[in-house]
This record gives sequence, structure tokens and C-alpha cells, in this order.
Amino acid sequence: MSGFFGIASKNDCVMPLLFGVDYHSHLGTSNGGLAVYGEIGFQRKIHNIQNAPFRTKFEKDVEFMQGNIGIGAISDNEPQPLLINSKLGSYAICTVAKINNIEQLKTLVFNNGNVQFQEMSMGDINQNELVAALINQKDNVIDGIKFAQEVVDGSLGILLLFKDCIYAARDKFGRTPIIIGKSCEGYCVSFESSAFINLGFKYVRDIGPGEIVKLDNQCCVSMCPPNDNMKICSFLWTYYGYPTSTYEGVNVETMRYRCGAIMKEYDKDITIDSVAGVPDSGIAHAIGYANASNIPYSRPFVKYTPTWPRSFVSQFQKQRNLIAHMKLIPVDELIKDKKLLLIDDSIVRGTQLRETVDFLYSAGVNEVHVRLACPPILYGCKYLNFSRAISDLELIARKVISEIENTTDVSKEILDLYANSNSEKHQQMVKAICEKMNFTTLRYYRLEDLINAIGLDESKLCTYCFNGRE
Repeated sequence: MSGFFGIASKNDCVMPLLFGVDYHSHLGTSNGGLAVYGEIGFQRKIHNIQNAPFRTKFEKDVEFMQGNIGIGAISDNEPQPLLINSKLGSYAICTVAKINNIEQLKTLVFNNGNVQFQEMSMGDINQNELVAALINQKDNVIDGIKFAQEVVDGSLGILLLFKDCIYAARDKFGRTPIIIGKSCEGYCVSFESSAFINLGFKYVRDIGPGEIVKLDNQCCVSMCPPNDNMKICSFLWTYYGYPTSTYEGVNVETMRYRCGAIMKEYDKDITIDSVAGVPDSGIAHAIGYANASNIPYSRPFVKYTPTWPRSFVSQFQKQRNLIAHMKLIPVDELIKDKKLLLIDDSIVRGTQLRETVDFLYSAGVNEVHVRLACPPILYGCKYLNFSRAISDLELIARKVISEIENTTDVSKEILDLYANSNSEKHQQMVKAICEKMNFTTLRYYRLEDLINAIGLDESKLCTYCFNGRE
């Protein structure tokens, strides 16, 4: 995953830019970067942030950076922003993207002229350099951005920093957000609306799907109108979004409260002592459940993760297991001889949640009833780089389905039955996962309830990972 932030200010913007990007640290643990334009031209710094927080890596750099306009990014993937010198002028580029047709696009730009790719630090070309090459195929920035958005299979959000302005372009289906803020000093654009609140910016509006805006410290102008069709990722509210952020008018934290309250309605047949959420994103769901049920909320374990990455992001199972084990510290007095209802945002591979339940049992819990704040994840995401799963078969739901069906080649028609929360196959899958994970009981959130909790029309939400619908 990635997040980005841009600012155009009447005064020096380096420190607000640093903090604005830092507020996206939950979206990436590998690379971070800043680019500004000032009296000495473009300045750019990129650091690996795997072993230290973003802000601490740049504390010395910002002392020597100067400018009133800049962009920055945090990423789990390629280093960015990149500096580009092209026929369209010199600019810096950041993206939030997942490009599925890289090889096809490489061929396209190679065939259209003398193009070479130099940024190979991740073993392949940098997606930002590829996007820049696509933009540079056209004679102006707007046409170039439109072209890149059209030919990319996946998703593509863009920030371009020129010496006097920033262009911000949201993915053509709006799969990820870009939000505009305004202060007395100028304008900002951000993936997370929460990133600009403490910097003195007020919400202006969400950029629409496929819309391109141009901003400086005086004004923000739409250069290309938004599309009618939007497919914003529903998982942003369930997991990835920061609690204080709001997308398309829907706050993350309050959506999770609604989710937990709705979830409670299906639990008439169990007796529990307390409700707990797996930190961090499970907490708000648990609070919503506890408030609606009048059952006490408790914290039987506390998260300690200042330097730990997400367990499911790691490429190596051994490392995922270690991370999952080390992240949570139990409070024995709130666990021993208790019947707990535990809410997590989701199960991807099952690594972290299995570790969590195992240490609850080792601490003396009697029962662990697990509730998941989204439907079963049946498909790896085609539109966001939120997991490094090699194949759909790494997903615990797909593993169990393959075991039930005795084949890895399960048809879409059969998968649709498992996605249907009212079907016998769905119940069979849930029971098998429950037994495999050693839960007392297990329930997933229904898709229709997830849509209701978000509050947007179903046609505006991407639910591909749950039902495979494009």
C-alpha cells in the first residue's frame, strides 16, 4: 500500500509536508520520500524506513530543504517521489497505484520512442517511472495523465509537482481517495483527510473518480471533470483507513461503530464476559458491539508495535509468524477463566489471529468467540497493493474451500456459493475455518451489512475481494 501528501503554501512548506506525509505511516513500512521546489530548484530525499519511523529518517534532511511547494509519499513498495526531466518540463511524481500490465506498458513506451528506465532498485522498473513515461507520451500534462489512467490495468492515483503547481489525479474509478484541504497559507491534497487537520487545513472536497485538479497557494481548479462511475475500496473503512479520516463523507471510526452494532444483532445464542478488539482496527468494531449489547468492553491484550510491520505484508511465513507472536502482550487478569468475544477486521492468511487466540488459551481463557468485520476474503486484490500474497490460494478462505472441494481449481460459480452468507457451502466453510483456527465460534460480517454500515450505494463500492465482482 502507499499514501501521499502534497502542499502549496505562501510560506515555507517543508515542515508541514514532513508531518503531512508522516500521518500516512500506517500505509507503508518500506520507503518514504519528500520532494520540494524552492530557490535552489528541486530537492528530493528518499529513505528506507523498514527499521526506523519515517519522521526520524528525515529530521536532518528537512533542515537543509527549502520551498513553498512539495509532495511526499510513504510506500510498502517502490521508492518515491522520483524526479523527471521531460518534454513537459521537470517535475516530481508520486503514485498510489497497482499496475497489473507492466510488461505490456513497457512495450508500449519502448515502441513509441527512445525510452529507457533507470530506477531498478527493487529489481524491476519503478512504477512511478513507468507512469511518468506514459504521461510523457502526450504533448501536455492533462492529456498525459488521462492517457496513463486509461491504459493502466489496476488503479492509479497521481501527484505531480512542478515548480509552480501540483497536479493531483484520482484513479479513474476512485478506488483510493484524494482529498483537498485549504488554509490561510494555501492548499493541500492528501490520501488521508486526517493528515491535514492538525496542520490547520479544513476539508474542501474529495476529488472525483478520474478527476484532475491543479493547485497552487492561491487556488485549486478542476482541469478534468470526474467520471460518473466510482468503485472506492470498501476495505478502507474496514481496515486500512485511519480512524479520524473521512472518505466520501463517511468517517472511518463511526463506520466501525456501526459495523460492531450490526454484528451484535446476530449473537443471540452465546454468553460472554466481555468484548475485545484486536488492535488497532478491531477496537472500534468491538466498541460498537459492546455499546449496542451492554456487554463490557475490555483490553485483554495490548499492542506493542512501534517498529513491527504488518504480519501479512511480509513475504516469508516464518517472519509473519514471529511478527504476529511479538505484537500483542496479554493482560492475564482479563483473560483467565473468561469467555471472550474477540473482533478483528478480517482474516487474510490467518497468521496473526491464530497466534492471538493461541496465547489467549495459554493465558487461561475458557472460550474465544471470533467475529470478523468483513465477509470472507476470497480473492486477492487486483487494485491495491495491500498484500503480497503470491496467489489466491494463500488466503485462508480459499485454502479451506480447496480442501472442501478437493481441488485448487474451483469455478467462479462455486465460489459464488461460498460468498453467499445464506448458503450451506458458506456455513461449511465457516465451520471448517473455525475448527482450523481453534475458535469456540466464528461469524463473518455479511456483505449487505458492510455496505449498510458504510452508507454509500453498493454501485460506488469495490467489493472484489469478497465476491470477485469487477
